[in-house]
Amino acid sequence: MSTLSGPRKPPLRGGAWRLMMLAAWALASALASAQSAGEVEFARGVGFAQTGEQTPRTLGKGLVLSVGDRLTTAEGAVVIIKLIDGTRMTLRPNTELVLQQYQFKESAPDNSMVLQMLRGGLRAITGLISKGSPDAAKIQTTTATIGIRGTDFDARLCAKDCSQEVAASDQEQRPNRVLASAKLVAMQGGFSAVNSGGEKRGLVAGASVYPGDTVQSDANAHAVLVFRDESRISIGPDSRLRLDDFVFDRKNAAEGRLQVTLLRGTLRALTGLIAQADPNHAVFFSAQPGLSIQGQGLDLSCLDGARCSLFNWLGMLRVTSQAQSETQVVDVGQGLIVGAEGAREIRTLALQDLLRPDSVNVDWRALFAETELDSAAQGLFVYVRDGHIEVSTERETLHLGRGEAGFAGINGGTARPLLLPLFLELDQMPMPNSTRPAAAFLLNGLGSKGAAQCN
Repeated sequence: MSTLSGPRKPPLRGGAWRLMMLAAWALASALASAQSAGEVEFARGVGFAQTGEQTPRTLGKGLVLSVGDRLTTAEGAVVIIKLIDGTRMTLRPNTELVLQQYQFKESAPDNSMVLQMLRGGLRAITGLISKGSPDAAKIQTTTATIGIRGTDFDARLCAKDCSQEVAASDQEQRPNRVLASAKLVAMQGGFSAVNSGGEKRGLVAGASVYPGDTVQSDANAHAVLVFRDESRISIGPDSRLRLDDFVFDRKNAAEGRLQVTLLRGTLRALTGLIAQADPNHAVFFSAQPGLSIQGQGLDLSCLDGARCSLFNWLGMLRVTSQAQSETQVVDVGQGLIVGAEGAREIRTLALQDLLRPDSVNVDWRALFAETELDSAAQGLFVYVRDGHIEVSTERETLHLGRGEAGFAGINGGTARPLLLPLFLELDQMPMPNSTRPAAAFLLNGLGSKGAAQCN
């Protein structure tokens, strides 16, 4: 039987073998340097991914994305990507985004994500990287840096396109109100909050606190909780503070309410506009059952469930004990220890060098202030559906919580617009976790400007 094979090649020897191994090593190194970051989940319209000078790859479902990829979408195109930590993003038409840095390994301490948004915009629901560390995830733009703190948000770089999109709309703009009752400042150490549904989240400087939240501090941690009515509460180490109720409208402060319970630990409080309008509407409760306190400047310590200590350092303090069926007035420089056996006077109360809240500088504008903004303003706009975003320029920082929109201009200034921009409210791009993005794409008339389509 004849053999149909060609002549045998001589075996590789010496230098040839070494050259082949070096080439294989170089190829492996190149593949390792292009670390996988995620993949495309949905694509409609024309888009490309390109690493360095390599040949562009068409953005289509299942395309693997690598660190260093530059993603671009054309007019009318929409792309949804999923990164390996669970982060999902919808890239708008005419967007250019670079996966500059991405490192993720479950439970690793050095996970990180740095994206560069050069133009366009995105809708994002972040994953494990931003939830694991407050400084691990960010989006850099030419205008500002977006610090992501585990959240759900939109970001858009606007030139003239944003105002043109809504020029023909007759819909009225809604107020861009701060929904948070308070935000944390001057924070040292670890803090977390548990909402009324039992869900726990980490807190960082500028983070929002809402009614029903229980704020918890780690050992040796402390911070100041700043409220919209200008009340301030310094929270001591190993403390648990529950915000029972907060209602405030600056135009009608007398109808406001502030109710806080110290479940454990220490606090120093300075009440604000609600108490000034009606002292009965700002009340502190304690771990000691039936004990309520009203005042202007007070210290409170409840290190066990049997007794609490309190001290008045400003204004008049009223202490009501349901167990004793009485209300006592405590003058400045005086205090009480209240327990099941009754109350006795004290002349001082040491709170582990916890700062008096009126000694802390507060940037009210960055936390709560709203500013009238031209609808044609050019720069970076961010809208937060949930979580916490920090918008930072070389000049200043803006903290945004749930339901807030913020702006960073090309001059380095930041602002919280008085009204929600319509191009954010009317955005018809599919959400990154949409189960039927193709249907949303068609129903909303996206891509109707004649862009070439890739199915």
